[in-house]
Amino acid sequence: MTKLPPISGKELVSFLEKIGFNIIRTKGSHVRLKSEDGKYTTVPIHSNKELPKGLLRKIIREDLEIELEEFIELYNSKK
Repeated sequence: MTKLPPISGKELVSFLEKIGFNIIRTKGSHVRLKSEDGKYTTVPIHSNKELPKGLLRKIIREDLEIELEEFIELYNSKK
């Protein structure tokens, strides 16, 4: 099992922008992003706290539709 790095909401939004997502709206502490190929995701930003691992896995699997290993490789290369 691959271990996910601790990522805050701000870090995830910044990473998603680097891989082609654009912020389409912000409501309260939640940021909604859309990619060029039509994928959407919502990321909570709560005072720079780490995202819960379950939520991060859900975003990776269901919203980004990529494997965990692929996400970790992308994340490490875009730091």
